[in-house]
Amino acid sequence: MSRLIFHIDVNSAFLSWESVYRLSRDPKALDLRAITSAVGGDAKNRHGIVLAKSTLAKKYGVITGEPLAAARKKCPQLVVVPSRFDYYIQCSQAMMALLSDYTPDSEKFSIDETFLDMTSTIHLFGDPLQTANQIRERIKEELKFTVNIGIAPNKLLAKMASDFEKPDKCHTLYEQEIPDKLWPLPIRELFFVGQSAQQKLESIGIHTIGQLAASDPKVLKAHLGDKYSTLIRQYANGIDDSPVAPREPLNKGYGNSITLGRDVDQYEDANQVLLSLCETVGARLRAHNVRCNNVCVELKYWDFRQQSHQMNLKEATDSTGIIYDAAVRLLKEFWDMTPVRLMGVRAGKIQEEDYYQFNLFEDPRLEKMKHMEKTVDAIRQRFGTDSIKRASFLQKDSLVDHAVSKKKHL
Repeated sequence: MSRLIFHIDVNSAFLSWESVYRLSRDPKALDLRAITSAVGGDAKNRHGIVLAKSTLAKKYGVITGEPLAAARKKCPQLVVVPSRFDYYIQCSQAMMALLSDYTPDSEKFSIDETFLDMTSTIHLFGDPLQTANQIRERIKEELKFTVNIGIAPNKLLAKMASDFEKPDKCHTLYEQEIPDKLWPLPIRELFFVGQSAQQKLESIGIHTIGQLAASDPKVLKAHLGDKYSTLIRQYANGIDDSPVAPREPLNKGYGNSITLGRDVDQYEDANQVLLSLCETVGARLRAHNVRCNNVCVELKYWDFRQQSHQMNLKEATDSTGIIYDAAVRLLKEFWDMTPVRLMGVRAGKIQEEDYYQFNLFEDPRLEKMKHMEKTVDAIRQRFGTDSIKRASFLQKDSLVDHAVSKKKHL
C-alpha cells in the first residue's frame, strides 16, 4: 500500500491562538487576524521580536523574527500584543487530541505543525482530500482557528503542499503532480534551502526546484558539499523515506528548543542561546512546583544529524542558574563547534517540590538566587515576559531573545 501522509500547519499560529483567547473572553474584542497586528511582547520594548504576524502585517513587509522596532518602522500602525505561551500550548494539545480521532500514528513537528500517517486508517474515512477538508472544518468549528493541510505520499511533499495557497486550504502533492506543482516553484521554496544555498544555486543557473531536480550531482557537490547537495536534490525530486514517528523522551520532563536564524559555531553565541532556553525551562519548573535531577543538551546540525549529552545533578533543582551551568558544562564536553542549526535543553527526572530534600550545607548564595528567580517570575507574570531581562540580552546583536518562543513538553 502506498503511504499517505497529512501535514497540518496552523495558520499564523501564535496570532490565531491569541485571537481565539481574546475573543473567547470578549466576543466583541477586535480580531487580531483582521488588522495589522503581531505577537511579540511589549509594544514599547525595542528589544522584543516578532513571533507571529497577521496577513495584513505581512503585506507591509513585517516578517517573523525581526525586531519589533524594525517592524514598526515598516508598519507604524502595527498593533503588538504580548505572548501567552501556556494558552498556546493548550491550543496545540487540543488540536492533537482532535487529530487522534483519525490515526494513532502522528508526529508533532513543532507546536503548530503535525504529521499524520493515514496509510492504515484512510479506508475508515474515504477520499483523502475529503477527509482532510473534514479535519480542517472540524478544527475551525471546534477550536476556532484555521489550518492548512498538505496531502502526499511522504512527509516532505506533504509539508510542501501545506505551504501552497493560504489560509484555510487543503492541497495535494502526489508524485504525478510534482512536475506541475513543485518543479516550477523558485528554489527558495524548497524545504531546507536557506538564503546562502539559494545564492550559490542561483549563481550556477539553478533558479527553480525543477532545475535542481535535473541538475548534475557532481556540479552540486562541488558547490554545496556531498551530503547537503544529495539531500536537497532528493527533496527536489520528491524523495523522502523518513517515517512518521513520535519522539519518545528519555524521561518525563520539561524542555525547550529553537531553530536558529543562522548556524552557530562559537561558544559565546551558543551559551547565549542556552541561557535563553534555560530561562524558559527554569520558569516552567518553578511555575509547576517541580524540580529536575537531570539536564540534557541537544543539538541538530545543518545535515539533520542530532547529538545530545546529559548529566545527573547532585541535587534536584528548579534554578535557572544551576540548569544553565550544567548545560554550559555539557556543551563544552561534547560539542566540537560543528555549525549548529537547532539547540535544545531538557530538564528530566522530575520530582514534586513537596518531596525535595534540603541540604543543610547548601551555599546561602544559592538560596538568594532562587528567591531572586521567583521574584523575576512574579514580575514577568504580572507585567509581561519582556518587563525584566538579563543584561546580556540587551545587546543589539543578540542572537536570540531572552525568552525563546517555541516551548515544548518533552
